[in-house]
Amino acid sequence: MTYECFEVTNIGKIVHVQLNRGEELNTMVPSFWRELPEIINAISDEGSARAIVLSSTGRHFCAGMDLSVFTTGDISGKPEKERGRQNASTRSSALHLQESFNCLERARMPVLAAIQGGCVGGAVDMVTAADMRYVTSDAWFCIQEINIGMTADVGTLQRLPKIIPEGIVRELAYTGRRMSAQRAYEVGLVNQIFETHEELVEGVIEIAGEIASKSPLAIWGTKESVNYARDHSVADSLNFIATWQAGMFQPKDMMATFEAQATNEDPEFDDLPPLRRGLE
Repeated sequence: MTYECFEVTNIGKIVHVQLNRGEELNTMVPSFWRELPEIINAISDEGSARAIVLSSTGRHFCAGMDLSVFTTGDISGKPEKERGRQNASTRSSALHLQESFNCLERARMPVLAAIQGGCVGGAVDMVTAADMRYVTSDAWFCIQEINIGMTADVGTLQRLPKIIPEGIVRELAYTGRRMSAQRAYEVGLVNQIFETHEELVEGVIEIAGEIASKSPLAIWGTKESVNYARDHSVADSLNFIATWQAGMFQPKDMMATFEAQATNEDPEFDDLPPLRRGLE
């Protein structure tokens, strides 16, 4: 399938999703917000992929929201004259945009973000919804919204404090300063720094390949458990994993692992079962 904002390629059990509008700094035009959840949900629902790599093209990863999102009816619809309905439409628009990144968090397989150059505004919202982040040495992050007179509202202020210390989040969000790749690594926002864009993409695909070699059911359970524990107490999270294991734990994958280790071979696992949305 052809997309305006993305290119999607399969590398074994890895799906590589690339932002492909590098000459336009990969700004998030209205079609971006439709295409990203369509792509990620389809990958997750189909179930054969083991990991998703989200990367970009051009000098910068993404310059954030394109102004056309605010000026067209594609996202928010035609403004209503009555104040209450205008406000309701604004709220619905924010929730719609948020859902475009929630799909990364809800995907049944890990999403690894490979970031080069600038990661600005809405791009920070996006990558904080990924499982892990990797960068080039020239990468930088900016909560740009404060610099244009608005509050970030698509996930940065909700997810970033769960990744790095709150005081650092507040400084970035209040000042609109840039955070360098080295500083992002020091505070735990990114996992690893690569020297060049080519090395970054190759390195992240290699990490994704290591993840893809594991039981997809165990990886899914791990992702669900980590996400749940982030937002709940230890007691609630222990109860959650006990219930998950009661329904999802399958010795078959463990036996495949043990047998592969005994023969010095790679284990083979069944794919995740496809998901059906709605009643189709």
